Amino acid sequence: MPLPADDTSLDALTIGKRIRQLRQSRGMTLEDLGTAIGRAASQVSVLENGKREPRLSDLQTVARALGATLDDLLSAEPPSRRAQLEIALERIQRGPLYSSLGLPPLPVRKSLSDEAIETVLGLHAELERLHRERAATPEEARRANTELRDQMRRQNNYFPELESTARGLLAAVGHTGGPLSQRLASELAAHLGFTLHYVTDLPASTRSVSDLRHKRIYLPVDKKGADPRGSLLRALAGHVLGAEEPNDYREFLLQRVETNYLAAALMVPEAGAVEFLAEAKANRELSVEDLRDAFAVTYETAAHRFTNLATHHLGIPLHFLKVHQSGTISKAYENDDAKFPHDVLGAVEGQVVCRFWSARQVFDIADRFSPYHQYTDKPNGTYWCTSSIQSTTQGDFSVSVGTPFAHVKWFRGRDTANRKNSGCPDPACCRQPPAPLASKWSEQSFPSPRLQSSLLAAVPVDTFTGVDHTEVYEFLETHAPAS
Repeated sequence: MPLPADDTSLDALTIGKRIRQLRQSRGMTLEDLGTAIGRAASQVSVLENGKREPRLSDLQTVARALGATLDDLLSAEPPSRRAQLEIALERIQRGPLYSSLGLPPLPVRKSLSDEAIETVLGLHAELERLHRERAATPEEARRANTELRDQMRRQNNYFPELESTARGLLAAVGHTGGPLSQRLASELAAHLGFTLHYVTDLPASTRSVSDLRHKRIYLPVDKKGADPRGSLLRALAGHVLGAEEPNDYREFLLQRVETNYLAAALMVPEAGAVEFLAEAKANRELSVEDLRDAFAVTYETAAHRFTNLATHHLGIPLHFLKVHQSGTISKAYENDDAKFPHDVLGAVEGQVVCRFWSARQVFDIADRFSPYHQYTDKPNGTYWCTSSIQSTTQGDFSVSVGTPFAHVKWFRGRDTANRKNSGCPDPACCRQPPAPLASKWSEQSFPSPRLQSSLLAAVPVDTFTGVDHTEVYEFLETHAPAS
């Protein structure tokens, strides 16, 4: 088998192996070499095992005793295939991964075959690969999310098969139009064979827990500002769509997109929503808040649903942003070339939005009850946005829906006088401080930064989803009905 990539720089292990190989080829024992260089046999053994960095003067003495040159000892090439295997085995045992396994040291003896060493090295290499994969999950997740967002853009964030599924489920419980009531949401659960149980001790890593054995769905007791139908409908959507433990990040993220989509399609049914929006467009009175109020959903759900339907049914390209009060993007979608900030992988989540965009400006508005409208002149054109703030346990977020200037004629709020100019991604727009301030303070300040937890965090190694399965199983065991 191929060996793991070695550090080709000179090290004590390689030098030690070369000394041993030369000593044995000359028929010398440890005692013989020790006597020749004026050292105890135990000191020679430490040197050959690479447990001490040799000094140049020591190596010159050893080379003379062995009738070899200094170059013979300092060659970075292991003296034999066996020596190469032994060096690799010693290296991994001194590394942090092997130490973390809690295994006893594996002595390198003659009785240890080459095949046994190769097996250990192969197992270690696979463990390293898995750990690297786990450690790289933020990057892997960003790549998967970028690919998924591209797919959503290509189909204008419209999923016809999920719309069809939603229509079938709504018909099954006799929904005839308008908002989906909590009563009908509960009847939908019963139609699918589930009973509902509201608990205060739902595992923190979950939104809901489904007990498939007893056909129970455990949901959190209503939290402030949360739609009581949301968690239930997402749980039912996962069941209807046959969601299972995902095999990779793309599958995990796609599951979330599809379950969220289906839940929204149940709360804001396509037929009624399209009729409502088409009439509003005809009157040039489109607004996300009216869609929210008409179907009794949160502003974010209404904004998401608007992106599902506006391009496909109304021919309006648009973009959506959910931005934390710090300015970082939490969620984003566009099919109108809005030019979000992005990293080298194309991911936008976690990037900072221009401070002159509506998604940031809305935080400076005292009136948080009314939506905020703004025109923004960007390098690629003028966009109009409507933004609203929602408060959560994770802080305040702005939710924005925007469209290019050519399509603003259909929206209420188009008469706003709010207008900003954005030069981003040019750093001079808002990421570089004004020259007078920089001149005054650049050498006279030292801010202590707040470390972003995502900078150092890796996704838990046991699961792509981050769900604590032990906690979930203990929860189910506690709440399961008596046999």
